[in-house]
Amino acid sequence: MSVNILVVDDEKPIADLVEVYLKNENFQVYKFYNGTEALASLKENQYDLAILDVMLPDVDGFTICQKIRENYFFPIIMLTAKVEDMDKITGLTLGADDYITKPFNPLELAARVKTQLRRYKKYNNGQNTLEDGNIKEYDFSGLYINIETHKCMLYGKQLSLTPIEFSILWYLCQHRGKVVSSEELFEKVWGEKFLDSNNTVMTHVARLREKMHEPSRKPKFVKTVWGVGYTIE
Repeated sequence: MSVNILVVDDEKPIADLVEVYLKNENFQVYKFYNGTEALASLKENQYDLAILDVMLPDVDGFTICQKIRENYFFPIIMLTAKVEDMDKITGLTLGADDYITKPFNPLELAARVKTQLRRYKKYNNGQNTLEDGNIKEYDFSGLYINIETHKCMLYGKQLSLTPIEFSILWYLCQHRGKVVSSEELFEKVWGEKFLDSNNTVMTHVARLREKMHEPSRKPKFVKTVWGVGYTIE
């Protein structure tokens, strides 16, 4: 079964280079040089992952990301020529799963694509990663989450979580009552080494709380233990 990847970048040499490397990995690539055509293609093709440039001539990558997240949950990787943390945080807040700064190594991008696809398939196929192989769901205080169905309910209403958001909540539920550091959460969920300046966890937790309608100062579920990490009591 082919893996379909959406690539949107108005810099033709970069888009073409990305296409070459992804095709070398046997991925099917749908390439666009503007956001309007890319958005229109969502109705025509079924994608497994999107790579979006932030700066586009018509519709910027942030807007495309936001539009995709209204109906789809496949991974999104943002390409940005800017190094400011705010750009990265903006993308992650809107539902992106990862970002990479230009100029980049195409091999690194291909590796990140494969990492995101593995994570996406893992959680959507309902694979149980628990060591004891028994616990498949948690149900407490109005929160229900099931690893097999990838379903999360809060007070009877289903939450539309991205694979990253789901895995953060699932990992915290697995360790309910314990404080999980940002470093541990990042390395377990993203599968990469944590850097001190990394705001990725904080941004995704904020987005998760927003979807759960949690007040930032006094959340009921995902709580911050300042200077330590996060916990679900």
